[in-house]
Amino acid sequence: MLLRPYHPPPGVNQPPLTGDGSQLCPWPAARRRGPGGGQRGQATGCAGLAAPREMAGVPTELPQSPVPGGLHLHAARWVTLSPVPPVPPRPQEDNHSYYVSRIYGPGDARLRGLWVDMAAANRSQVKIHGILSNTHRQASRIVLSFDFPFYGHLLRQVTIATGGFIFMGDVIHRMLTATQYVAPLMANFNPSFSRNSTVQYLDNGTVFVVQWDKVYLQGKEDMGSFTFQAALHSTGRIVFGYKEIPVPVLQISATQHPVKAGLSDAFMILNPSPDVPESRRRTIYEYHRVELDTSKITNMSAVEFTPLPTCLQHQSCEMCVTSELTFNCSWCHVLQRCSSGFDRYREEWLSYGCGQKSDEKTCEDLAEGDHYSAPPDSSFSPLDEDVTTSTSSLFIDSLTTEDDTKLNQYAGSEGNSLPSKKAGAPIHTGTIVGIVLAVLLIAAIILAGIYINSHPTSNAALFFIERRPHHWPAMKFRNHTNHATYSEVEPTSQEKEGFVEAEQC
Repeated sequence: MLLRPYHPPPGVNQPPLTGDGSQLCPWPAARRRGPGGGQRGQATGCAGLAAPREMAGVPTELPQSPVPGGLHLHAARWVTLSPVPPVPPRPQEDNHSYYVSRIYGPGDARLRGLWVDMAAANRSQVKIHGILSNTHRQASRIVLSFDFPFYGHLLRQVTIATGGFIFMGDVIHRMLTATQYVAPLMANFNPSFSRNSTVQYLDNGTVFVVQWDKVYLQGKEDMGSFTFQAALHSTGRIVFGYKEIPVPVLQISATQHPVKAGLSDAFMILNPSPDVPESRRRTIYEYHRVELDTSKITNMSAVEFTPLPTCLQHQSCEMCVTSELTFNCSWCHVLQRCSSGFDRYREEWLSYGCGQKSDEKTCEDLAEGDHYSAPPDSSFSPLDEDVTTSTSSLFIDSLTTEDDTKLNQYAGSEGNSLPSKKAGAPIHTGTIVGIVLAVLLIAAIILAGIYINSHPTSNAALFFIERRPHHWPAMKFRNHTNHATYSEVEPTSQEKEGFVEAEQC
């Protein structure tokens, strides 16, 4: 219980105390004498507030004390106040266009509900990845049991990396740390340092959780072990949970490995290779990134990302063109897709000419017009790509800093600065003819060999036997009831061109 006395404002004389030590409260203009000695007006309390009629069951009308000027003061007692409960801290909230992030610090009531206790979960749903738990700088592809919406794209496969992040791209390459990631804490972790270090994951059909448990930094093992996790919910919500962060993240060195936390996504454009005209090269453009303040990452903290609506969620032209999103959504009738032009389907969006002057057209105009033309070649050949497709487990040998990659960040409006998809160079007619002739020649040689082998007494077989080199072994023919075969005949144990051959019995 708190006892709070009244303090008069500056310039007001301190009122006298009553016999019990309580202080008199001056009620300004409390009661004025009216004509004939009558009282007018209602008593007002301190600071202009109405004087309370009753407090704790005791009347507040106390003996009056005259004051010069015709004013009368009423004695006031000490006021008993109830303790004010502490206001819980509000989580820090940021809007990132695609997601809204909320950071929860230690002591927040919601923190316990965000952390997924892997030890208390169903053991049949929790798996410890044996390869990732015993290696360094390695990643492994995992198939989800549900479609996870990431930046509006439905993903069914993700790649877990030992470096404290999940790669969300479709194609494995050297730039895993550059973009297309979900990173609770990306750093140079080495799970193989300790037998207690594990990389485990859980999938119960509604949430996919990856936990880096008691992992150490490579070369900085004396800093202590880290325990944190990333949870991907089927609704698109992403939660980062931090249980053990022994040192401030700002003290982790980024010399050998990037150190960051947040989200990122990008799209790929297939461009002609300048070195080989007939091949094509993929270029990655990062169109959005969420960077967290790593100084907020501490023990018993969490970050929650709530997805915001995107253009890709609209399934009809009417919903697309009337959308009030800030992405400037456009409808492509050929692809039957709503998009802002900046997502993973951008290459296909540009190939079909989508989004060109669509703001001036209605849904009826888009449906009846043939102003969209299909690209001459919209398929990709794995032979033309200069990136490596994934296997069950991929060793990232050159996963260092972002300076080693060719990440092209794009920021700005849609324009000519971003290359569009172009049709691959046509294969020359001479090349096609040469390939056909080579295939026919090989087929003719094979057929001739089969014919000579099955007809050793034919003119063709005798022709080659008569013109064989002198060091060729002689052949002895044997006629069988079904067909003729031949075997090589040489003197017993005679050495021939470095090989010892025995006479066939």
